[in-house]
Amino acid sequence: MAKPKTFYVCNECGAESPQWFGKCPACGTYNSLEEQITIQSSVDVPSRGGVSSWQSTQTNGKSHAKPAKARASLTFDQITDRQIARWESGYGELDRVLGGGVVPGSMVLIGGDPGIGKSTLLLQVSNQLAQKYRILYVTGEESGQQVKLRASRLGVSKSVNLVNEQKVTVVVDTTLPIDPDSIGADLYVLPETDLEEILREIDSLKPNVAVIDSIQTVFFPALTSAPGSVAQVRECTAALMKVAKHEDVTMLIVGHVTKEGAIAGPKVLEHLVDTVLYFEGDRFASHRLLRTVKNRFGATHEIGIFEMVAEGLREVANPSELFLGNRDDPAPGTAIVVACEGTRPIVVELQALVSPTSYPSPRRAGTGVDYNRLVQILAVLEKRVGIPMSKLDSYVASAGGLNVEEPAVDLGIAIAIVASFRDRIVDPGTVLIGEVGLGGQVRSVSQMELRLKEAAKLGFKRAIVPKGTKFPDLNIEILPVSKVIDAIIAAIPHQELTTDDLEPDEDE
Repeated sequence: MAKPKTFYVCNECGAESPQWFGKCPACGTYNSLEEQITIQSSVDVPSRGGVSSWQSTQTNGKSHAKPAKARASLTFDQITDRQIARWESGYGELDRVLGGGVVPGSMVLIGGDPGIGKSTLLLQVSNQLAQKYRILYVTGEESGQQVKLRASRLGVSKSVNLVNEQKVTVVVDTTLPIDPDSIGADLYVLPETDLEEILREIDSLKPNVAVIDSIQTVFFPALTSAPGSVAQVRECTAALMKVAKHEDVTMLIVGHVTKEGAIAGPKVLEHLVDTVLYFEGDRFASHRLLRTVKNRFGATHEIGIFEMVAEGLREVANPSELFLGNRDDPAPGTAIVVACEGTRPIVVELQALVSPTSYPSPRRAGTGVDYNRLVQILAVLEKRVGIPMSKLDSYVASAGGLNVEEPAVDLGIAIAIVASFRDRIVDPGTVLIGEVGLGGQVRSVSQMELRLKEAAKLGFKRAIVPKGTKFPDLNIEILPVSKVIDAIIAAIPHQELTTDDLEPDEDE
């Protein structure tokens, strides 16, 4: 007879444990283990030697081997080629992070903090796609009236179909012509959290794209655990993935995040889906970043930039202008760098402030830059350049709060700190690109041509870069340097003394 077996699963990391602990042994989270019960089969499971015994019974103890023959596997020549035709989402920034557009039959997971704009983005994208394709928007956190009210506030649609108990009759053709007088007519809203009802609606409506907002609210009635638990999230995602692959339905899924910023639920959630996007942003700023973490159909670490306005999310055509300060009125301690997020170059202004400390241990603080690299650059400046950084408080920040943690911005951080220490202004028409080594060297970085083209497009006249790198023929002056001290001399102009400086002060 089958016997029940009890084990415990962590809600945060999905690790299994044979007994309950107050603290998860894998991730260290308290009170996260939940009891799960499985039924063991009464059929004996073969041991490690079961395969050998099975083979011996199949051959009746004879040693002769049968000719090899594939039962279900295929070679690459037997697999038919299929050209992936991507769909334009109506937003170029989203198409960029997806690798060129929406892939039919793919599953995309979007995570982000509460109120960051995940539902707003998906509702706007659904409206754009509904002009050509049939869209099903499943909302488990809001009612249909709430979604329609938000759609009206954003100016998304004139007509939103609310799916209720009466089924909606649709035509068989899944690619519908565009009707400019009926924007959003093929956008259907389903307020439902039962997975079986959602799958029935997908089978009946046959949409091209299904939006699930959110996966933590969907539950499978056959499971006894609560919605949002490890078992529910895993089984619901697996069922939706199966439908997406077999029925060629694109799934856009919203996922909650923990207080640390990671997507809540088991890690298998990110392994199941094709693409993982993180929607980031500061609640004190208007811009939002859509970052690719995983993408089976394109490059990772791409970013798309949006701005939150009264009408919803708006694309930022030139993100470099968003993260540049006022170049007409430069201040001491600022430097311009070119950071690369995936294949996108972004010109960012770095600001530094250096002041004498009144404590035995100076304070270091960085906003938008890697703290460990900041401390390393400060040590290089003290050892190789001779600036007494151990007696100075140092603060470095990036304009707009953009995270620029790649090594290519090291030279800009160093020059900004030196400029603040000497109270000098770096030429506003100069960009700095390079990695700072522990010996004070300026090392080369990747995608140099892409960075220089972006700087030249924005009107910068000079670029201080590492020596020994091949540079394209652009309308920008190249100043190659090999040491940090050489970059300081080239970036910070020497201040000439005037006759007024030679005159004694009136107090003397």
